[in-house]
Amino acid sequence: MTLAIQLSPTILREYDIRGTIGENIGEAEFRAIGRAFGSQLRVEGGESVVVGYDGRLSSPALEAAVTEGLVQAGVRVFRVGRGPSPMCYFAAEYLGTDAALMVTGSHNPPDYNGIKMTMLGRAFYGPDIQALGARISTSDYIEGNGEIVDAQVFDAYVDRLMQDFSGDKDLSVAWDPGNGAAGEVVTALVARLPGRHVIINGDIDGRFPNHHPDPTEEANLYQLKAAVAEHGCDLGLAFDGDGDRIGVIDGQERVLWGDQILVILARPVLAEMPGATIICDIKASQLFQDEITRLGGNPLLWMTGHSHLKTKLAETGAPLAGEMSAHIFFKHGYYGYDDAVYAAVRLLSILHEGTESLADIRNSLPAYVNTPEIRFDCAEERKFGIIDEIKERLRSGDGYTINDIDGVRVEHDDGWWLLRASNTQAVLVARCESKNEAGLARMKETLSAQLRESGIQPPEF
Repeated sequence: MTLAIQLSPTILREYDIRGTIGENIGEAEFRAIGRAFGSQLRVEGGESVVVGYDGRLSSPALEAAVTEGLVQAGVRVFRVGRGPSPMCYFAAEYLGTDAALMVTGSHNPPDYNGIKMTMLGRAFYGPDIQALGARISTSDYIEGNGEIVDAQVFDAYVDRLMQDFSGDKDLSVAWDPGNGAAGEVVTALVARLPGRHVIINGDIDGRFPNHHPDPTEEANLYQLKAAVAEHGCDLGLAFDGDGDRIGVIDGQERVLWGDQILVILARPVLAEMPGATIICDIKASQLFQDEITRLGGNPLLWMTGHSHLKTKLAETGAPLAGEMSAHIFFKHGYYGYDDAVYAAVRLLSILHEGTESLADIRNSLPAYVNTPEIRFDCAEERKFGIIDEIKERLRSGDGYTINDIDGVRVEHDDGWWLLRASNTQAVLVARCESKNEAGLARMKETLSAQLRESGIQPPEF
């Protein structure tokens, strides 16, 4: 008789399973997750899964545990070893498996770990993850005798990355994998690229000794900026802990944010596919809508979260999508999942084939003034209610447009403001933008007034 395991509700997140090693997640939980995932896969008619893992110190043991659980459920497991999450997703395409399961703590600190999952061609998230937790709590497993196959896909993955590279300029590029799981892939890739390349923090080290593995936080790019300056590089590229988020700086050491990266990558796509839909999450600057429209595309704002973006990409048939958190999804020429190294290859191809530097391109983009993403505490039982209250109050007004696909985004002549509830924490998330400082001040005050009306002290913008 199998004793039921009760997973901590805090690790069953919207987009993945993730927790703190030794506190709320460990080998026993991973073994149970493997059994439950394998059982669900078999219920849905699947029988094979790729398993990979990142460079965290805890990942090899956790990968072994989840593989054991999958085998107990009668699943054929293809083990592809250590590498970035996109390599695991690629392996599912390359090997033709029914699912992919990646052991990774993503961009979290070293003591975190978790699992990202796909099943039968779809993102496995939200209700799927909750159902997985329920299956574990009742030990609702299918028993079987699975099989383990050791599969080598590293070289095939690097070959596939190179397949869509074009150009022969002598660009100088600095790379910072941040001691994350993309390090070995980047090293193999740059050996085949033209130009001059400088790699820092390329050794995979799950302690992340040099900086936190999240390139979307500018504070984590200081070493990359220094490398660009020291070596006179044309640009710098960085990756998060599992290689599905990209960071980009130009030759003047200025950061390009997720929506800016997306509109640059969209240029050749829309030249080939006029009128195509390009998707970005609801936090995007007005830059995204204005530039995609100017380029002849159809801009679509959608829910924040990489699983939501993957799903919408598949639903609409759009060739390209992205997030402010710098997950970039190419269906144009690729598979539709978020692969930061592939996005880097496509960006380099644009620079190789064009006459402008990345700094020139950045200078040509429209300028707006905005706040950063501001996160502030709000009781779990109140956060969604506050959003509903504000929506209801604003429905009776005029002079603005409301987008409520994810929280509430209010667009006005002055600019826009956004308030949404986090799917994973007891916080509200706010952002404001305008064409000038005076307009931004008005956007901040309008949002603050709505928060006060719902009994919430506004954050310091």
